[in-house]
Amino acid sequence: MILVTGGSGLVGSHLIPFLLKEGKRVRALYRHNHPAIADNNLEWFQGDILDVLDVETALEGITQVYHCAAMVSFNPKDKRKLFQTNVEGTANIVNASIDAGIEKLVHVSSVAALGRFSEDKSIDESTKWDEKTGGSVYAKTKYLSEMEVWRGIGEGLNAVIVNPTIILGSSDWDKGSAAIFKSAYNEFPWFTNGVTGFVDVVDVVKAMVLLMDSNITGERFILNGDNIGYREIFTQIARQFGKKPPYKEVTKTIASLVWRMEAIKEFFTKKKPLLTKETAHTAQTKVHFDNSKLLKALPAFSYSPIDTTIRRVCGELKDRYIL
Repeated sequence: MILVTGGSGLVGSHLIPFLLKEGKRVRALYRHNHPAIADNNLEWFQGDILDVLDVETALEGITQVYHCAAMVSFNPKDKRKLFQTNVEGTANIVNASIDAGIEKLVHVSSVAALGRFSEDKSIDESTKWDEKTGGSVYAKTKYLSEMEVWRGIGEGLNAVIVNPTIILGSSDWDKGSAAIFKSAYNEFPWFTNGVTGFVDVVDVVKAMVLLMDSNITGERFILNGDNIGYREIFTQIARQFGKKPPYKEVTKTIASLVWRMEAIKEFFTKKKPLLTKETAHTAQTKVHFDNSKLLKALPAFSYSPIDTTIRRVCGELKDRYIL
């Protein structure tokens, strides 16, 4: 039996059906509301990765673990929750997996764990974390969560780490990367000239399963379909929805003013800011990620064209929200 943590998240909710189609028996760990997925080979387990007893119980009879559970936030006020979920939670999974003698663990990290990026060279798996320029609190917690996995590997755990770029997939578009689609649908007028990596959630899932079923262990892999400008991504999504593409450029000066205004508004309204200092900086940066290591390790694997991904996800969101 396979354990999937974060069963209600973007990656977990796509990984579970994929495993079920392959005839696998799955136990999915969730905290609150699980997706409306039912199957004879699927067992939902309500628990919290911060509860050691929950984790130990969830791992009973398990041979493989996909650790997808994580918190994503670039709001400094979420620092405590980020450290608890991403670092302490991963430590609990690693410790319990070692004690349970599981065969292998695939840990979903992020390219954020590679640190703050330089525009001078392409980013690959050899990029080292620099405490001085590490970036956001979220990035630091993803880096530290990886350290827990590396510690586990040092203690004999078979594990692989994947570092996805921005994941494109159909899910709750009020949170996570799916919010990109909602912004485009609502004809958000602003764009930046930043560039970053994007990857299809289907490709993330396929890569994870192939890595799990391989003999590869003690390695990390960047998962990136393509490096594309934010403006191009938002434009493609808007056109698929039949909406007006963004047309106002956000300069560094404007971005700096907006994140400060959002911080002030948060102070009075207690509502989470639409833009933070970190996201404002990231949106202006032009970063390119090298995906060659995975393609060499898995010659049969290939990434989906991003335009094909956007077309599919927009169609799924239209059905989901009756647009």
